[in-house]
Amino acid sequence: MNGRDMQKIMIGYLRRSKVNKKRPEIDAHGIEAQRGVITREARHRGWTLIWAPVDDGRTGANVNRPGLVWALNELRHGRAHGLIVSKLDRLSRSVADFGTIVQKSRDEGWSIALLDLGVDTSTPNGELVAGIIVQIAQWERRIISERTTEALQAARESGTRLGRPRAVSDHTIGRILDLRGSGATLKAIADTLNLDGVPTAHGGKEWRSSTIRGVLARNR
Repeated sequence: MNGRDMQKIMIGYLRRSKVNKKRPEIDAHGIEAQRGVITREARHRGWTLIWAPVDDGRTGANVNRPGLVWALNELRHGRAHGLIVSKLDRLSRSVADFGTIVQKSRDEGWSIALLDLGVDTSTPNGELVAGIIVQIAQWERRIISERTTEALQAARESGTRLGRPRAVSDHTIGRILDLRGSGATLKAIADTLNLDGVPTAHGGKEWRSSTIRGVLARNR
């Protein structure tokens, strides 16, 4: 280990979708199992650990999780050098959302360590892998946007009234539809867009559940 590693403060992030009530002791993705993996790696690397609030019983389908929001806020304000998770799917099950988190880490100057993949974005190899994932995420967003644009065009050609289509970009509409299709609540979608800094419709201060409901109603 080197001096740089010795000075690192890392935020340990833990998430579990649900508890195996019948056999909680064998839950491979259990909170304590994740904690143990992260603690051992941090000790090996000489990192100082602080723990984000645990997201127990929280889905990985979106980023609207109290523990993750707290961690990202701490990192944004420079209170830690990076985020460490035991498995990629504990951080996100969405390539697009993970790509957004990676981009945030680049813009704000902190790293991500994914222990199951052996990825540390503070290293050249880790940055390369993260860059590939970001490119995949961007590709996924473009595909969603293209499909949404084609669907909207087809709706217009069929005479379907779409309301005020230019108030929200086709890309944002596609993302809202995709998040809703994955089961996200209206509030979760609004929080995700606010967290990512997505421009609001008609110059509003922030996305709200009512705004998301209106976009969905106009684009069924």
